[in-house]
Amino acid sequence: MRNPFRKKKAVAVPEAAATPAPTPEVTEDPINDKPMPLMDHLLELRRRLMWTLASFLVAFLVCYYFSSYIYAFLSEPLAVVEHRLGGSQRMIYTSLTEGFFTYLKVSMFGAAFISFPIAATQLWLFVAPGLYRSEKRALAPFLIASPVLFVMGAALAYYVIFPVAWTFFLGFQQGQGHGGLPIELEARVSEYLDLVMKLIFAFGITFQLPVALSLLAKVGIVTSSGLRHYRRYAMVGMFVVAAILAPPDVFTQCGLALPLIALYELSIVAAKMVEPKPVEP
Repeated sequence: MRNPFRKKKAVAVPEAAATPAPTPEVTEDPINDKPMPLMDHLLELRRRLMWTLASFLVAFLVCYYFSSYIYAFLSEPLAVVEHRLGGSQRMIYTSLTEGFFTYLKVSMFGAAFISFPIAATQLWLFVAPGLYRSEKRALAPFLIASPVLFVMGAALAYYVIFPVAWTFFLGFQQGQGHGGLPIELEARVSEYLDLVMKLIFAFGITFQLPVALSLLAKVGIVTSSGLRHYRRYAMVGMFVVAAILAPPDVFTQCGLALPLIALYELSIVAAKMVEPKPVEP
């Protein structure tokens, strides 16, 4: 007879196989996301600004030593036109301190050109740790294209616009053979340099249009189709910008507006290449 009080033999239940811990996913697009306190960010920004300021000061001292050569370079277009048209071939200053500040002005102008790559590098070193590797690769072409386009705009102003514009303005001189008092140009050096540097920077900055629009397209703020849709309004805006920045003659204004229109068309092509592709359902 079976004893109901007999203990049953324990049956060993096999333990479930241990589930392996999930391995952390290795990303192919790393980022330096190490947390940094606000004070460390401010100290890093201060260090980058100090390097930028130091590079500008060193470039300023070098440019001040060669300020007479920089002035000769900036005044060369006017000197060539005056020599061809028989002008006074000189510039004047009407204040005791104007001559001194002229050399300071051209030194700062040269220092801004020389120190710009260093300033851009310091900005990149400050921003780059917070970017993914893919974002760094995406920004690299724009960092190369930006100074190239700036130099192209400045060269267009210096070698193409200045000779034609100065010839136009010097054409209003009138000699004694026409009766009355003669009209001759006695250009103030400060006014001339202000105009030259303003135009060089204006052409250089406006030539950044493809870089700016391509970056906006890269992050999805604008699209190539939108740029094509608003093309006619953009053309009107470019002539307005040229009328504000350029001297009041038709050639100079068209000399700025027409390249901007060509750059806008180039921006549409570049935006089409870099804009995010639509996700297929």
